[in-house]
Amino acid sequence: MRTFADLDDLVALIDDRAPAHELFVRWSRGPDADGGRGSRDGLTGGRLPGLSANPLAIEPWWGDRPLRLWVARRLHDYRHLRERRGPGVRPWVLEGEEVGRGPDNEPLVQCHRPIGWIADEVMAECERLVDANADTAWGPLDRER
Repeated sequence: MRTFADLDDLVALIDDRAPAHELFVRWSRGPDADGGRGSRDGLTGGRLPGLSANPLAIEPWWGDRPLRLWVARRLHDYRHLRERRGPGVRPWVLEGEEVGRGPDNEPLVQCHRPIGWIADEVMAECERLVDANADTAWGPLDRER
């Protein structure tokens, strides 16, 4: 699986696939570790019908704001999952199909094809971009404020 080492490379993939409805980012130990199984509900331990993932497709309400900032925000918002889910967890892009919604209303996705890992350098680039464009103090969704 390739590695996206530059945010612009990832943005180009999404731009080429516009509207990119089939591209998602997942935080895990990777497609081999996921083994095609669904995620588990953190509360009950029950199996879910797909992998928890977040869409990379740009939403219409985003308007004419830069795609690069959209992608940076999508990655930045969920970076807390690396620490929460433990060693070896990192973001990767997959092509898939939404098959349901999880307990936090997140998309559950059937992975059709893993696309690539997202390098730490990309995550650092996302953080800088979000910090430079945020109107307020902004951080990942796992906010403790």
